[in-house]
Amino acid sequence: ISICRDLPNIEVITFSVNGISDLEPLNQCQNLSELYLRKNNITSLNELFYLKNLPRLRVLWLSENPCCGSDPHRYRMTVLRNLPSLQKLDNQAVTEEELSQALVDGEEITAPPARRSVENGCPESTESSAAESTTETESELLSFSLEETNKIREELGMKPVPRDKFSSFSPRETDCNRKKRNNVLNAILLLMKELDAEGLEIVQQTVGRRLQAFRKKELQEE
Repeated sequence: ISICRDLPNIEVITFSVNGISDLEPLNQCQNLSELYLRKNNITSLNELFYLKNLPRLRVLWLSENPCCGSDPHRYRMTVLRNLPSLQKLDNQAVTEEELSQALVDGEEITAPPARRSVENGCPESTESSAAESTTETESELLSFSLEETNKIREELGMKPVPRDKFSSFSPRETDCNRKKRNNVLNAILLLMKELDAEGLEIVQQTVGRRLQAFRKKELQEE
């Protein structure tokens, strides 16, 4: 997620299922309009402090993080009190009535959370991560990642990735490696949006050479 510090003009970010715990790198993304953070390791709603000054943020998906707690009403009201410009939260439209109620039932966040020493990324083996990996089926993870990746590709004017090609990225990889690979793919697509025509031509040439090398290697192995 630290890559976002170098992407102030980014508009859509998808980091679902990536062990992320700190949203501080997002506080300079002034053009951010959609943020997908489902199933991460965000433990405190105080992380919303870093999103409060993002004027264009309209869509946030934060569900299935520890910060959601056991009281869904309090959670939703707190998010909407601090981010009243949201139009959709956790794939559910925000109503005017909810925004008014959030002023009463929501908690105002005025300070960032205490600093933690745990770095973002795939966590080491723990009971919580082990439990998550048993409940998160591969088909669910791939479907959600495919949906978010294709949303970014649509923003870039690119064709969607077929499911058969997307799932072939990581059929036998560990959860951590799969998440990292999907994260790298999404980061590349996001970075491409920042490039001009000359930069895209360089990327195209580099990708062409890489593909030729892979095909040559496959032919040699056959």
